[in-house]
Amino acid sequence: MKKTLFVLITFLSVTIISCEGPQGPPGQDGGTIIAPAFEIEIDFNSANNYEYIEPYGFTLYPADGVLVYILWDVINGQEIWRLLPQTVEFDEGSLVYNYDFTREDVSFFLDGTINFNLLDPVWTQNQVFRVIVVPAEDVGKQLHTDLNAVMSAYNIKEFTKH
Repeated sequence: MKKTLFVLITFLSVTIISCEGPQGPPGQDGGTIIAPAFEIEIDFNSANNYEYIEPYGFTLYPADGVLVYILWDVINGQEIWRLLPQTVEFDEGSLVYNYDFTREDVSFFLDGTINFNLLDPVWTQNQVFRVIVVPAEDVGKQLHTDLNAVMSAYNIKEFTKH
């Protein structure tokens, strides 16, 4: 009886240990979280109502967050990125680069009190943005103002062009 019980327990243990459950959500690579990321260049104008909507092309989970950075300047070949929203004050009013997102897309838009038609093209044309999806388990856990720190935290080596 003991021998039969031992064989039965051994068989059940091996069976349970070797079972696999459903695969978890993508984004894990040896314990390192890899966040989807892309770069996009946008022209804001009256024809597009100073906004642009871009579909992700990948799955965004309900609790995921999205960060957007704007290429603010290039000094001695060094790119300066700023987390949105960003505000620029003019004598005529303020300009705000901003965004919002859904599970399907991210929307980039100009906001503020200035008449956008008066803006020099340097403020509206060829604006470069980097978008990073923050996995749900990391939303609110770290400071995201430094793009390089975020890229390092999420193992982002490059941004795909959209």
